[in-house]
Amino acid sequence: MPNPMFLTTAQNRHIAYHQIPPSRDGQGPGVVFLGGFKSDMEGTKALYLEDWARAQGRAFLRFDYSGHGQSSGRFLDGAIGDWFEDALAVITVLTTGPQILVGSSMGGWISLLVARTIPDRIAGLVGIAAAPDFTEDSMWASFTDAQKAELTAGQVALPSEYATEPYVITKRLIEEARARLVLRAPLALPFPVRLLQGTADTDVPPAVALRLMEHAQSPDLHLTLVKGADHRFSTPACLELITTALLDILAKAPGA
Repeated sequence: MPNPMFLTTAQNRHIAYHQIPPSRDGQGPGVVFLGGFKSDMEGTKALYLEDWARAQGRAFLRFDYSGHGQSSGRFLDGAIGDWFEDALAVITVLTTGPQILVGSSMGGWISLLVARTIPDRIAGLVGIAAAPDFTEDSMWASFTDAQKAELTAGQVALPSEYATEPYVITKRLIEEARARLVLRAPLALPFPVRLLQGTADTDVPPAVALRLMEHAQSPDLHLTLVKGADHRFSTPACLELITTALLDILAKAPGA
């Protein structure tokens, strides 16, 4: 695996990324993968999509948010706004023309923030178990009084089925995110949107996808529920659904 390249953002964060250019001129939208909470750009979905894009001759970008993977910073110092700034920087600086955003879990929330900010650069969006507003609606809403008191003092530790160590949730993560919520006000997505969701997802239940589908304002929005699929959404059949969604969006994009 080649070493990543780095982009220094306006906030002086050093963001690691891998990028493949288009193989021919005028081949239409590129694809950007946005990963999940405490994950990195070396996951199954990111690498699968990179291989797919290379075979298609399509531009592709994957990256690590600050405090994640090979990028600079500490995870505990980060917040949704920081990771949104990272994503906005890599997309606006490193890509040209329209892009299709593929956001997994928290990356779905970050994708919505990016799309809301630069809608003219977005050709479509694929959300994979998208988790908008999860810090408020999943974390904060489920905390006990004792956990809320612990968080008010600085941080609280939550168990994780994906890591041996617990997730440490900071007061800043919860409070900063309240200015980044996307399900409390109109959410215009003036491009095709495809939401993919497993029914066996215990981290982001199907009710979240249904709420997002009802809330978002899009002329072309489809939700696909996959019976038995979990939050990873990384089986061969699930991965194929992601590229099917991309091809569906690309078929509607000018110059694709």
